[in-house]
Amino acid sequence: MIQPSDIFNINSEQAFQKQALEVFKYQFENNTVYRSFCDLLYKNPSDIYQIEDIPFLPIQFFKSHKVLSSTAAVQKTFTSSGTTGQTTSKHFVTDLSVYEDSFQIAFDSFYGKVENYVVLALLPSYLERDGSSLIYMADTLIKQSKQPESGFYLNNLEALKNMLLTLESDNRKVLLIGVSFALLDLVALHQFKLKNTIIMETGGMKGRRKELIRKELHDLLKDGFGVDKIHSEYGMTELLSQAYSKGHGIFNCPPWMHVLTRDTEDALTIQELGKTGGLNIIDLANINSCSFIATQDLGKIHNDGSFEIIGRFDNSDIRGCNLMAL
Repeated sequence: MIQPSDIFNINSEQAFQKQALEVFKYQFENNTVYRSFCDLLYKNPSDIYQIEDIPFLPIQFFKSHKVLSSTAAVQKTFTSSGTTGQTTSKHFVTDLSVYEDSFQIAFDSFYGKVENYVVLALLPSYLERDGSSLIYMADTLIKQSKQPESGFYLNNLEALKNMLLTLESDNRKVLLIGVSFALLDLVALHQFKLKNTIIMETGGMKGRRKELIRKELHDLLKDGFGVDKIHSEYGMTELLSQAYSKGHGIFNCPPWMHVLTRDTEDALTIQELGKTGGLNIIDLANINSCSFIATQDLGKIHNDGSFEIIGRFDNSDIRGCNLMAL
């Protein structure tokens, strides 16, 4: 049985490759949905010699199937956002401690101990619904910061403005994590000049504002907050790990998470570095669901393993997913 400690102690590319192949074998044997998908592709562990050979489950399966590699009781069900009547993704989590370890260890490695920050969360669209994995993460980080000023803000932008100004005047280290449209609303209310605050956007216009390309969004936020860089968090309901960008939209993964790109015309072909394609994500923290996910994001990977998001597939552009009738 693979232990979470095996995953979070990965410290080299060789160790990641070895662990990923072991996780594939485990999930092939224990995840009926993933096993059926692999069978339809005529892929089994004897065919898999490297991570590029592993079949990646289309992310839409989290909307239509119960994707589980564990028989343990489900502790929490994370759900994606969606408009009324739209089918949402469901990620059934049988061990919340794996998710907590994943985001805590990753945050520490990218930003240091959360106790060093006042954590402010401006996530109204997520707070307004149940089942958000981002809210679960932010709430845990807020509690672990042990700073009395840490907390959530819904629509009380005036109070958040005043808190930011007070913390700035006291030279306190602050992490403001927010959904894009709400951060834009905040800088429309007040223009800041922040020297001690990290602004981290989580994406998300979702019809609240006109969609902007990343550079336009970040330029507006840099001007509004008076900072040199905008940080970003890349995560989703179907993953238990996050990648982070400390500026310029270049994301880095924790050691147990890797990103590959697939050909946009042939979903089963993995591309070489530097070519734009569909993002395939290996998240070994998904040990109890599925660690090999073909997302609907478009991006490209750099030589050092970092990646950037270029855009998303339109539904009409999704190819190679004719196995959804599984």
